[in-house]
Amino acid sequence: MSGNKNGPPTTSQKHLNFVSEPMGNRSVRDVPGIGTAHGRTLEEKGMPRADQLLGDYLKRGRNQDQFQDNLKNTTGANTKQQRDAYNGMREWTDNNL
Repeated sequence: MSGNKNGPPTTSQKHLNFVSEPMGNRSVRDVPGIGTAHGRTLEEKGMPRADQLLGDYLKRGRNQDQFQDNLKNTTGANTKQQRDAYNGMREWTDNNL
């Protein structure tokens, strides 16, 4: 994933990178809205890969409220982080499934 000159990718860069690339074995930290702290929490709970979070999204029937509530309850993600992760998963599945 490419960054900008001032540090890590912006949310929009991260989103574009996420939705335009194959899922592969990418880290859960590559998911928009999931940074270092929330990524570490998900890793500690047995979800180190983005495809595992995708599975959770699909298991919840692509339901925005259920997916975002789970992220909030699991990681403490705020509303913007939850929405960014949901939008990334939604667009990735729209493009690839």
